[in-house]
Amino acid sequence: MDNVEDRETPSEPFLKQSQIRDVPCCCSQRWILAYTSFVGFFFVYSLRVNISVAIVCMVKTPNTTTANAFDNSSSSICTGTASSRQVFNEHAEFDWNKEVTSSILASFFYGYIITQIPGGWLSDRFGGRYVFGIAMAISSICTLLTPVCARNSVVSVYVLRVILGLATGVSFPCVQSMWGRWAPPLERSKLISVSFLGTMFGNVATFGSSGYLCEYGFDNGWGSIFYITGGLSAIWVVIWFVVVRDTPSEHPWISEVERDYINNAIEYDTSKRTGKVPWLEMAKSPALLACTTAHICNNWTNYTLLTSLPAFLKAVHKFNIKSNGLLSALPYICQAVSGFSSGQIADILRSKGVLSTTATRRLLQIIAFSGSGIFLVATGFTSCEHRSLAITFLSLAVGINGFCRAGYVVNHVDFGPKYAGVLYGITNSFATIPGMLAPIVAGQLTPNDTQEEWRNVFYVCAAFNVLGILVYGCFSRGEIQEWAKDEEEIVIEKQNDNMETKL
Repeated sequence: MDNVEDRETPSEPFLKQSQIRDVPCCCSQRWILAYTSFVGFFFVYSLRVNISVAIVCMVKTPNTTTANAFDNSSSSICTGTASSRQVFNEHAEFDWNKEVTSSILASFFYGYIITQIPGGWLSDRFGGRYVFGIAMAISSICTLLTPVCARNSVVSVYVLRVILGLATGVSFPCVQSMWGRWAPPLERSKLISVSFLGTMFGNVATFGSSGYLCEYGFDNGWGSIFYITGGLSAIWVVIWFVVVRDTPSEHPWISEVERDYINNAIEYDTSKRTGKVPWLEMAKSPALLACTTAHICNNWTNYTLLTSLPAFLKAVHKFNIKSNGLLSALPYICQAVSGFSSGQIADILRSKGVLSTTATRRLLQIIAFSGSGIFLVATGFTSCEHRSLAITFLSLAVGINGFCRAGYVVNHVDFGPKYAGVLYGITNSFATIPGMLAPIVAGQLTPNDTQEEWRNVFYVCAAFNVLGILVYGCFSRGEIQEWAKDEEEIVIEKQNDNMETKL
């Protein structure tokens, strides 16, 4: 999934322990920023994936005469020929073919890939509060306009999805920039993990509710999905601008104790801009190559499932539209649990000296790739008569994949903490390419939506997982790289080495 976590440092806070005890915690302004960011990322992903379920009930299904009888069936038994078992939604309005729907699902990523690195630069230059807030306002408007534009022209839907991608592409580097000014070193993992946990809950809530909205919502069912998600995110934008500020010093409601605690704890002067970025050294870094490859391989599976899972459950396992949304959400509930747990496991392994940082990252990432690939392939061999087993395998595949959050996702901060935002922007830019290609490839591989065709889609995902294991397992690094160190650090290390040599 699109997440960044800062490294906690063992340095002692600058304030006295008696003063630290007086610093507010759960209701403090830094935690309010975490809660507000959580809801923000909830809506970022709601606006991203809402069309994945909506498009299932927007597009007319062939052979509707015989299929209509199966629409509201809750039976787990699959009978009849393939054509008679098509799930038809009486609210469908569009005759879009497979190529059109695949292109609509992919169009978001044509915009998303462009604004990754610029999003971080804009946040440093103008403040993350404005950049993220304006981007989400644009995203809300695009979502609210989708039903009207869909009924007018399919081209306008492409345009809206590209604009939505451009806007939401700034989200992760933007909030990363803000946490660089708000998160004390010993609280970074907790604050940032809470913020980005909203992405998984956004998937769960949107997949889980969209099926019911398709069936019972207003504006022919599917239209309500866009109006509700777009309207609620617009309300969030107002709240964001009211309660959030770019730095503790600018916040009108922060206590003096908390402001001093944050400003004294952060290691650098947050009023200064980021220094020169060592682009050439980054490009030659094996550690960055490993993270980029892992990010690409992981996102191929993620984006395949995010955009195509509802279609797979409908076409192969014949779930009706209400069950489809809930079942599409179930794997991401599992991922939320594993994503949170993997961070705790990683910290225990490292703090107790069981494994080095490099070994810990490699182990958890290999578990994520191998488990995901095995259970996805297993899913491809489950027939409609055993669709409960298919849901189990899918949940295990997506759930185990959550271990990547303690693998390559946090690894950027291990080997280049000073440039973690830029590093994540670089890898996520390359990792957006699967978002553009995966839905199209899935569409090309499944012209008839048969079980055998969808099995090939999962084979492709598994092949990317194997590639990720090989590259990340060989080239990932857990220690900070030379090019990522401050000049002062390098001078001190050389002096220490010289002293040890003399001794």
